[in-house]
Amino acid sequence: MNDLEIYAKLVELPEELKKQANDFVEFLKTKMKDKEETKKRKSGLAKGLIEMSDDFDEPLDDFKDYSL
Repeated sequence: MNDLEIYAKLVELPEELKKQANDFVEFLKTKMKDKEETKKRKSGLAKGLIEMSDDFDEPLDDFKDYSL
């Protein structure tokens, strides 16, 4: 179903049902927005789960041939 088919059906409705259809569309938009907000990542969820070694900044042996 495309937008024009939906519009054609909407135009045929009495005014009261158009208002109800509009309310339902607004409800669906709110529902969709809530779903999008839940997809956002929350920072700090992995805090304490990741550890870095003490020699993290040291050059890697694999790249010694490329150093100046």
